[in-house]
Amino acid sequence: MAMRSSWKGYLKLSLVSVPVQAFNATASSGGEIHFNQLHSVCNSRIKYQKVCPIHGEVSKDEIVLGYEYAKGQYTIIDPDEIDKLRTENDKAIEIEEFIAPDALDPMYLDGRNYYLVPDTAVGQKPYAVLQEAMAKRDRCGIARVIFSGKEQVVMVRPLDGLLLMSMLTYDAELRKPEAFADEVHKPELSAQEVKLAEMLIDASTAKKFDIARYRDLYTERLTELINAKVEGKDVVAPPADEEVPVINLMDALKQSLNRSGKQTAAAAKKPKPAKKMATSRRQTVAKKRKSS
Repeated sequence: MAMRSSWKGYLKLSLVSVPVQAFNATASSGGEIHFNQLHSVCNSRIKYQKVCPIHGEVSKDEIVLGYEYAKGQYTIIDPDEIDKLRTENDKAIEIEEFIAPDALDPMYLDGRNYYLVPDTAVGQKPYAVLQEAMAKRDRCGIARVIFSGKEQVVMVRPLDGLLLMSMLTYDAELRKPEAFADEVHKPELSAQEVKLAEMLIDASTAKKFDIARYRDLYTERLTELINAKVEGKDVVAPPADEEVPVINLMDALKQSLNRSGKQTAAAAKKPKPAKKMATSRRQTVAKKRKSS
């Protein structure tokens, strides 16, 4: 089954216009589990019906869009009328400026990503030129687009021969760190505590990150539970490993380092100065014997 695009229009940079389609980068998970609400008395499924207070239940094709301009008074808006309001510019992703990849804090990314691909054969070459140039310059484009009935600011970046459009959150919609300044205090930190934390971070740093090794383990366990219940099996959870809570921060850091299988640099250097001290003591004793 062919994938269905979420948006069609043009990717524009100055006078360059590329017809593109946008495809959701997030695949719908076939393993996602949904529960239904049942009536506890008879186990019948709870239904949600769209009801008119005058005519009772209504079908989907009888429902229209209305805007309440006064209490209890509405004006009917047809979806075609809304679509006609869109100009050619509204159907375009117009790049206004370019930035370096690290110029935008990741907190502005709202999690929605779409692959942009050429919509026609004519768009293949300008698409490839733009993608190649952005990749070589290591730049991301910032643009505006009307998407899902709302003007959005987006970032367009090169990714493995394609262009990826990521939706951004407006600055005015984002809570700033200073809003929580009173919630975080600045206690005195010892140099040793910070050093141990740095060593723990170094010991836990992956040489090569592979996100594919992260799986939805909760859904897997939930699937096993459902299958077992359907087969009439008793579900017994294995005993959890009880860990004694570590109250002292230094002890927690040290135990964490030991668990990671790494020795501290300080511990590794201890034998060397000990040998030097032993050598210097033998030399001192030998001198005393010669003088006597």
